[in-house]
Amino acid sequence: MIRQLALILAAFLCLAPASAQTVAAPPADVRVALDTGAGRILIAVHVGKAPVTAANFLRYVDQKRLDGTQFYRGVGTADYGFVQGGAQNDPKRILPPIAHEPTTLTGLTHDDGALSMARYAPGSATGDFFIVLGKMPGMDAHPEAAGDNQGFAVFAHVVEGMEVVKAILAAPKSPTAGEGVMKGQMLEQPVKILTARRVL
Repeated sequence: MIRQLALILAAFLCLAPASAQTVAAPPADVRVALDTGAGRILIAVHVGKAPVTAANFLRYVDQKRLDGTQFYRGVGTADYGFVQGGAQNDPKRILPPIAHEPTTLTGLTHDDGALSMARYAPGSATGDFFIVLGKMPGMDAHPEAAGDNQGFAVFAHVVEGMEVVKAILAAPKSPTAGEGVMKGQMLEQPVKILTARRVL
């Protein structure tokens, strides 16, 4: 009996290293620099945690579809709110909509510096995104709530340049531009995204 147990243990120990080798490490974050008219914003794109949304954003970056777009909306106060930018539904820039990745699936949240996809209905996000200042848990998915409870899809975080985001949020707003809830939230002078590029 002892000999049989020893043989089983020896077989297990021989298999253990091989099993360990088959476990792949999660993909590392991808750094992207958004060079804007107000300065550089460096972000970490979470390709391992939000693979669908992150891959979509990186397609826009790699195909240079964000070059020349703008941050055009700011909602909130100096240290709390969000700024929105991107393709603004420009048919020459947008790619097909992507599947929605709720925060309940990714484990990411709308905390300070989070980047998330703008959308209408779940599964309608294309090439517009927003950056959060402060914590906005109301934008996370809340499956227990009624109606559209899927929240927005976080896919990245700012690692440098939050002062640039704050400056964009604090910029003057037009009292007349925008429709519906967006009226009064549009920047008087949108901030151009000069380039969006992967960085090492």
